[in-house]
Amino acid sequence: MGQRERSPRISEISWGHIEVEDLGAVKDVKLYPGGGREWNWAETGTRHVPGVQPADVEELLEHGATAVVLSRGMDMMLEVSPATLEYLEQRSIAVRVAETREAVEIYNKLAEDVPAGGLFHSTC
Repeated sequence: MGQRERSPRISEISWGHIEVEDLGAVKDVKLYPGGGREWNWAETGTRHVPGVQPADVEELLEHGATAVVLSRGMDMMLEVSPATLEYLEQRSIAVRVAETREAVEIYNKLAEDVPAGGLFHSTC
């Protein structure tokens, strides 16, 4: 096996704005080893409650993430469904859940050493 694909770093975070290396600026983002894309909640019917769905994290695992960081928004309004945590636990995926700015710090640090994935919500 060759060198693993690196997870892109988040270089800047502010309300409604996330700057990601090689991707540019987005509002909400899915990141995984080798890249990422805008996180469109409509794809999986995600809402603040019940929050992040198992379908939201599937793509991260498909790209080889062995650790996942889930942000809860700047004001902690985004929930994480218990089913999502169970889904990750069943697959032996390390998961961290945190306020968005803290989640960015955790993710950037993890991404230095492991194939990391993350979902980041830049507003409430």
